[in-house]
Amino acid sequence: MSVSAAPVPAQLTTFIAFDFGLKRTGVAVGNRLLKTAQPQGSIHAEGKARFDGVAAKLKEWQPDAIVIGVPYHPDGAPHENTTRAQKFGRQLSGRFGLPVFEVDERYSTTEAISSGAKDADAASACIILEQFLRSLT
Repeated sequence: MSVSAAPVPAQLTTFIAFDFGLKRTGVAVGNRLLKTAQPQGSIHAEGKARFDGVAAKLKEWQPDAIVIGVPYHPDGAPHENTTRAQKFGRQLSGRFGLPVFEVDERYSTTEAISSGAKDADAASACIILEQFLRSLT
């Protein structure tokens, strides 16, 4: 996994992460100080209902910024879901006015499943967010 090259301002301390999927979107929250994340379940919705679920999570957690997982093929090449996840990130930024950071999420779902997670999407969002938090200085 790798984190987008955009610098992350120090005043951004609380983050919410989304592992975008066509049917389910995993959610996790975490903070810069502890560099840890906690899974917060998944949003089981598409379209407007997905954004309603996102809005509810943002209201609940009041994050400073959003982190999204962006999938790539093992060789780093983009695919259809790469474009979908990036579009989702742009939509989040536009709708909610928060900075959005991308993390290469290759293998996060595989890691979540192999760890025995009951909600692999939320666990994947947690893995994505912890990777992001560890990259901060």
